[in-house]
Amino acid sequence: MKLKSKSLIFFSTLFGSCVLAMSTPNAIAQHAASSGAHFSGQAAYNLTAQLLQIAPKRFNGSPGHEKAEEFIKQHFTAEAAKGNFETDTFTAKTPAGLQTMHNYIVKYPGKKDGIIVLASHYETNYPLRDIEFYGANDGAATTSLLIEIGNVLRTHPPEGYSVWLVFDDGEEAVKEWTFNNGTDNTYGTRHLAAKWSNDSMLSKIKAFIVVDMVGDKDLNIDHDDNSTPWLLDLLQTAAKNTGHSSQVFKYHEPEEDDHIPFAKRGVPVLDFIDAHYGPSTDATPDGYHHTAQDTLDKVSAKSLAITGHVFLESVKQLQSK
Repeated sequence: MKLKSKSLIFFSTLFGSCVLAMSTPNAIAQHAASSGAHFSGQAAYNLTAQLLQIAPKRFNGSPGHEKAEEFIKQHFTAEAAKGNFETDTFTAKTPAGLQTMHNYIVKYPGKKDGIIVLASHYETNYPLRDIEFYGANDGAATTSLLIEIGNVLRTHPPEGYSVWLVFDDGEEAVKEWTFNNGTDNTYGTRHLAAKWSNDSMLSKIKAFIVVDMVGDKDLNIDHDDNSTPWLLDLLQTAAKNTGHSSQVFKYHEPEEDDHIPFAKRGVPVLDFIDAHYGPSTDATPDGYHHTAQDTLDKVSAKSLAITGHVFLESVKQLQSK
């Protein structure tokens, strides 16, 4: 995801220490239990730490990128054994030449005709490959959040629409993000949207929901003006139902993210994002975003728990549509 009107800043700092975040408050646990969700923010945080340890840098073509892919796959061996894990390999034409990329799709069949898609990118920024950029919040935390969502769905399968998890590749620009129909970004979801359009899958998607940068300790999920209005209303209801209204819609602004290729094809979309990550200064106008300061110590188990519960409540609300 690229923030509007703010430049990339290249800094080099030491990797943040793996300090465990605070435990989920009782109120969060009670809301989770009441809605039938068993999402663990601490488990998602621990997975984030593990992913960063084995694959701190995950830019395309790097050893870490391959290790991150193996990390994802090893958590879904049960789904693969049932034929519900798909590897979508494609070649992208980028400013750095042709690059092979992979989307991973994990399927949890439901009882109704229709699909809810939950997506996150897992790679790190290619232009920042030469600095100590780890993308703890921007990629690692949301990858781990989806893995923990998978743990919930494995033991509590969907009763309504099927739910698919998409770990998409190539969201970040290879050279420079350009706004409004730029082609050097969202490689994975542009490929997937086109593929699903060609095989008539798009008509089955009830909602395409992206989760991005939501491990931030100071969590507030944006009102993204590029998301579908009724899905924004649904998100607000889900936040209210889980007791987290104060964590949504402090900021109203359009975001360009992995949901845009699907929005352009008429699919209902929602960008579940906290684009305000760290203090904005003259040196770092985008806060910690796309800097070497995006490290594990900036990520919170509490924020991941809140996001997971609101996320699952949103899916629950969608199941009644």
